[in-house]
Amino acid sequence: MKIVCSQSDLNTHLSLTFRAVPSRPTHPILANVLLQADAANSQVSLTAFDLSLGIRTSFNAEVLEGGTITLPAKLLNDIVSRLPEGEIILDDTIPDKVDGQQPVDNGLTVTLKPKSGRYQVRAMGAEEFPELPVTENDKAIHLPISALIEGLGGCLFATSADESKQVLTGVHLTVKQDTLEFAATDGHRLAVVETTNENLNDDEQPDSVQVTLPSKALRELERMLAHSSKEDEPVAMYFDSGQVVFEWQNQRLTSRTLEGQYPAYRQLIPNSFERELTLDRRQLISALERIAVLADQKNNIAKLSIDSESQEITLSVETQEIGSGMESMPAQIKGDDIDIAFNIKYLMEGLKALPSVEIQMQLNNNLAPVIFSPVGGIKMTYLAMPVQLRS
Repeated sequence: MKIVCSQSDLNTHLSLTFRAVPSRPTHPILANVLLQADAANSQVSLTAFDLSLGIRTSFNAEVLEGGTITLPAKLLNDIVSRLPEGEIILDDTIPDKVDGQQPVDNGLTVTLKPKSGRYQVRAMGAEEFPELPVTENDKAIHLPISALIEGLGGCLFATSADESKQVLTGVHLTVKQDTLEFAATDGHRLAVVETTNENLNDDEQPDSVQVTLPSKALRELERMLAHSSKEDEPVAMYFDSGQVVFEWQNQRLTSRTLEGQYPAYRQLIPNSFERELTLDRRQLISALERIAVLADQKNNIAKLSIDSESQEITLSVETQEIGSGMESMPAQIKGDDIDIAFNIKYLMEGLKALPSVEIQMQLNNNLAPVIFSPVGGIKMTYLAMPVQLRS
């Protein structure tokens, strides 16, 4: 095998596949990345697989001699990321001597030759590297890249980090005839994003398809899609019970699906509201960030006071041992005055995901779910549960 590629291409694709390398591999081969050089198509593909998440990416290169080999992922990633920009030659032919020194001679070895030097890395054969899973269902659902990026960006932050909650560690995706709906909740907040699915024109497509996917896999999908050169090309999604495969532009991501009944989240969203506010999103985030300096010292809770007469809200934090702080800002308010409290972290993460200049805040009382949504832009709902104020 012998290839010539750019440092930037190799570095970019290594960094993407490296995310699927297990930190504690159950077998030595899983600590490696599979490198396949295809001379006929002048392409190099890199694959990593932790037996749950699998990533394969491909890029164009000058393939002088095709071949397949596996290389230690962390070492290769660390070396390539530090190399200067320019051409790199990867060659598994062992030279007689390197600068007068005997080369590494134990087993397979790959030599990397950037313009500034030479590196040799022990490799392993590809025979034991596991194949990426496939689904029994061979009918693809085509999803727009822009809709996937929009939906994942608006809800991934709300998934649970508690592995014992299983299904809540993922995003619930509902594919309908003309829309995609993404939902995520950790039990304290809920994010729902609805985007247009312009690629579903197939009459054979079922009215509704639902699947829950792990947040880890979807974060990698989001990262890979951000590097896509053609956003107008769709992603093909194949799934059956237990497995999902995403394919696009010579890229592939595989993951297990999450089993279990996802909560009926639409039932959590109130149908009517006694109070409604319109606020400047950036101004509210800035005020929360300043107040958070004090809130972080205690319980991360801030009080929000609504004053309909003066048409303003006041954020406040009081910690007896340290001090207090308050911030006021204008708002368009409909409804009676009320004091309500929130976990600042949950509030800020949701507000940062809302893609609009102004946001709408809707609520009933100080213990009922509060809904935040963008004024204009994509259709997104963020639900945050208030916390009880202690007098």
